[in-house]
Amino acid sequence: MNKIEHIRTLSEFHRTRRLEPPAHPLISVVDYAKVDILPELRERSWRFDFYFISLKRNLCGKIKYGQQSYDFDEGVMFFIGPGQVFRIDREPNPLLERSGWMLLIHPDFFWNTALANAIKRYGYFEYAINEALFVSQKEEQTLEAILENIRSEYQGNLDAYSQQIIISQIETLLNYCERFYNRQFLTRKKTSHQVLEKLERLLTEYFNQDDLIHKGLPTVGYLAEQLHLSPKYLSSLLRSVTGLSAQQHIHQQVIERAKVQLSKPELSIAEIAYGLGFGHPQSFSKFFKRETQSSPLAFRRAFN
Repeated sequence: MNKIEHIRTLSEFHRTRRLEPPAHPLISVVDYAKVDILPELRERSWRFDFYFISLKRNLCGKIKYGQQSYDFDEGVMFFIGPGQVFRIDREPNPLLERSGWMLLIHPDFFWNTALANAIKRYGYFEYAINEALFVSQKEEQTLEAILENIRSEYQGNLDAYSQQIIISQIETLLNYCERFYNRQFLTRKKTSHQVLEKLERLLTEYFNQDDLIHKGLPTVGYLAEQLHLSPKYLSSLLRSVTGLSAQQHIHQQVIERAKVQLSKPELSIAEIAYGLGFGHPQSFSKFFKRETQSSPLAFRRAFN
């Protein structure tokens, strides 16, 4: 059985990786080359009670992005939020010298700061491990300069300004990562458009079923699962390519089909609602009016 190892503090993380105790109890920058997991803890899944941002080179493991394998010489980044369970399968290669860094931040470090809530808007903390961010050498240098500022600040003489300066550096790092993810979506257009095409086929197949009255409307979670992606990653990818989130794609498909059905006078509005997966005709009417600024009945009258 694959045991989940629960790491609650930064000190515990350092201990299980055979590292010196952290210089600060709530934030730590770790040299990946120095990490050596205790033998009895290898081949485990992990759950941390803190944020874990990592850039690794020569990971020696199978890395996938959007279910497609890539050979990438530059660094690969992972973003893990508190409470997430993850696993990275490694394939050790003594010929490759691993390197990189890890930034560990306990949520208590953000206490009473704007970033305590703002960090939740960075959706990539909810991406799956196979949706990593690949960064170029130039992008790595940008991030490493920020990391060095963070390290120097918490290892120096802490004063009344230290926390806010570090918080500002963390926010800058997160904003750069958001920019780099958007660049990745755009530069890998082929993969992005393949996902879009699969999504459209999935929605078409779903709405062509006859038992939607029992199944209901498709959810973003269902679509993401079928595409082997996390919901947040799917929405971010689609928004970068089409300007619409996954939820908006679902709504768009519903409205297009609703308009076709409303053009058929033999179908009642209740029949259309149930046929599209709505539990109540009133829910369908509210949804249609919200999306089109017209009620189903008004649209039908205008169409006919």
